[in-house]
Amino acid sequence: MIPENEYAPYYKNYIQQIENNGKSILANLETSQKEFEESLSELSKKKQLYAYETGKWTVKEVVQHIIDTERVFCYRALCFARNDKTSLPGFDQDLFVANVDANARNWTDLLAEMAIVRQGTILLFKSFSDLALLKIGESSGKKMSVRAIGFLCSGHQIHHIKVLKERYF
Repeated sequence: MIPENEYAPYYKNYIQQIENNGKSILANLETSQKEFEESLSELSKKKQLYAYETGKWTVKEVVQHIIDTERVFCYRALCFARNDKTSLPGFDQDLFVANVDANARNWTDLLAEMAIVRQGTILLFKSFSDLALLKIGESSGKKMSVRAIGFLCSGHQIHHIKVLKERYF
């Protein structure tokens, strides 16, 4: 589906989450968001603050991480699609989580924010032409296509939902 030269090896696990399902970028974005909402909408306050091990993120922190990461990915996609040749920096996901008090946030607000961010992602990717989706940029010293980022947003979210289901509830 997506040639491995369009993304860094680090992202392979996320891409594999959706690689063989035959769905488009937009269909994957919509489907993974629906599963996300169904999985988390009725979570108790106790479970929202649960971490399966000392030093691991709580469920709220995982959700905040998904939101932050999708925003970073979309910025990258926008830059690459607009032919910006600037090499973009990576981001430290642990630093991001450490510098937001996700556990103090309102659960409904977190879920609503993710829904709004995802709607923005969908609209952004709808705006890209087929040619723009094939454009390549660089972040964290690695090449990546706009197309790969679109699939990566879904795959990243699916990955974390699977981890939550396996280890949190």
